[in-house]
Amino acid sequence: MTGRSYRVSADIGGTFTDIVFQDASSGACEAFKVLSTPENPALAVIEGVDRHLPGDANAAFFVHGTTVGLNAVLTRRGARVALITTKNYRDIYTIQGNDRGEIFSIHWRKPRPLVEIPDTYTVAERVNARGEIETAIDEAELEAVVEAVRRKNYEAVAVCLLFSFKNPAHELQVEAYLKKKLPGVPVTLSHRVSPEWREYARTSTTAMDAYAAPVVRRYLDTLVSQLSARVPAGRQLHVMKSNGGAMTAGAATEMPLQTLLSGPVGGTIGGQTLAEQIDRPNLICVDMGGTSFDASLIIDGKPSTSNEAELEGLPIQMSVVDIHVIGAGGGSIAWEEAGAVRVGPQSAGSVPGPACYGRGGKQPTVSDANVVLGRLDSSNFAGGSMTLDVDKAREAVGSFGKRFNMSTETMAQGIIDIINAKMADAIRTITIRRGIDPRDFALVAYGGAGPAQAVALAQQLDIREVVIPVMPGAFSAWGMLQTDVRHDFKMTYYGYWDQVDAGDLAEKFAQLEAEGRDYLRKEGFATQDIAFERFGDFRYHGQEYVLTIPVPPGAVDLAAVRASFDEAYDRQYGHSSPEAQVEVANLRVVAIGALERPGIPDPAVTGRTAARTRKVYFDGREHETRIVNRSELARNETVDGPAIIEESTATTLLPPHWRAEVVNGGQLMLTRHAS
Repeated sequence: MTGRSYRVSADIGGTFTDIVFQDASSGACEAFKVLSTPENPALAVIEGVDRHLPGDANAAFFVHGTTVGLNAVLTRRGARVALITTKNYRDIYTIQGNDRGEIFSIHWRKPRPLVEIPDTYTVAERVNARGEIETAIDEAELEAVVEAVRRKNYEAVAVCLLFSFKNPAHELQVEAYLKKKLPGVPVTLSHRVSPEWREYARTSTTAMDAYAAPVVRRYLDTLVSQLSARVPAGRQLHVMKSNGGAMTAGAATEMPLQTLLSGPVGGTIGGQTLAEQIDRPNLICVDMGGTSFDASLIIDGKPSTSNEAELEGLPIQMSVVDIHVIGAGGGSIAWEEAGAVRVGPQSAGSVPGPACYGRGGKQPTVSDANVVLGRLDSSNFAGGSMTLDVDKAREAVGSFGKRFNMSTETMAQGIIDIINAKMADAIRTITIRRGIDPRDFALVAYGGAGPAQAVALAQQLDIREVVIPVMPGAFSAWGMLQTDVRHDFKMTYYGYWDQVDAGDLAEKFAQLEAEGRDYLRKEGFATQDIAFERFGDFRYHGQEYVLTIPVPPGAVDLAAVRASFDEAYDRQYGHSSPEAQVEVANLRVVAIGALERPGIPDPAVTGRTAARTRKVYFDGREHETRIVNRSELARNETVDGPAIIEESTATTLLPPHWRAEVVNGGQLMLTRHAS
């Protein structure tokens, strides 16, 4: 095994950091978990690589998902930013949009911007809506900004001038001036971060990029330097992007905003590969770790995506995989409010962790409840790297249950039922509330805690099939190894679709593709490994919001694209207006750099061990339950519940009247049976 090259991925979670090593030749994978290090997330990655990667092996490809930028925004611990905008438009970011958020809530408060009015500066300049310069920039006013940056110790500057997406000349002039006067202070320009219309959203996006940039760059510099001995010369570390693709660490330092939602997307990309492997094009992907629960969709074999997102109520103009996140995980704490039991969103995390970890935690958690009910093996948790303390789990759950005159087991089941109801409601948010019937989908459950709750979730939603992928506890990290490098390029292109000049449209798409080609070539991709996907943002005349529709390559068939929009609108909203005029708002091109990947072999099957059983609670009653080692199951083999299927990264709960079958790729397919 030593001396080989490996493809390595790391998923940094709130409780555990998952590391997956894939042999670059055979494609065989191994997964490991190490406790996360919140004070410096890079340390857990480095520890996992040093502990498990053979000493003379190297990482031919390394990719990871990080929540460093996201956490900086959520905790308001990003950089101190100065915002520069056009004179008389100082209040764009503070006034925000006309969307009240929760229109009927008396408790709603306008989101607090990342940059306040005292930190916003203006310059006299004006570019009109056609991109024509009406008022040249007054550089004398920039000197006052320079003095303010020095005096107030700003760590970054965000520049968002009116209509710069049409003509960036003034933003480039501001950047040149600031870099000359303020060497070392990063400057973010809106036309680079988001070259499209909507001033408030573009300003918000630019401010957020500048706010997170120094934090992300420091983290990446640390990781790159400390892993340099493991990565061969000429290779680069990669980071997952919010759009489900990957980018080099160098590109991430230039576009830190693109890493904001990189942590959870690996599982969705893994779900895309899984959909093809098991021939299930429609999947609900749920990732339950120690801290959070992430839900996403694969529809017709493709991840559900969006061209905008919202974080802490602030809009972001960038392509993202649609992921709905709530605070629900194995470490979610049970607590009392107004005489009722609540579970989450607070989490015990990795320090001190659940009571059963024996690291000082006292409050009852979901993991403690599963230990009490016999669902987790106290002697073989996380592949045997951690021994769970049953007595401490029972003490935490039992003392909490006494407040409600409940037995320890009854309270444990109640904690599980409450967290399952929260997670089922999260799935309804991305399905039923969007007009999608979850019964038409299979449920893919992963994360360290997901397989233990999967069947209960499926029963609440009347879903007939549950898929537990190989290495479920590290599936998000595994999914990162299935991605390609992906960059998005866009421009505002407004007009009535039936009046568009097809030649001009082709020229604009060619321009965006040329940008993508040049960018990927700089990252080392040959022309034959580069591909493009084209899209347009469309809406009916008079509407506010758009739908993004694929535009096939070659000469653009305007009528066919229009028909696709009508069909998509009907699917989304239940009606369409083929007689109404359609407007195009933006053009988009996705540039994809194909990464070389080995095949995915079925996992090796190990020899049989002695049969084991133990008492496990299902539906309030103890059942003598078979304990199965997943690595012993061969293709087409079945297991009938009640059973516990154990492996190094997760535990799958198979209740009575459910059956598990090993299908293509070693995946487990769980279905209900009558006997």
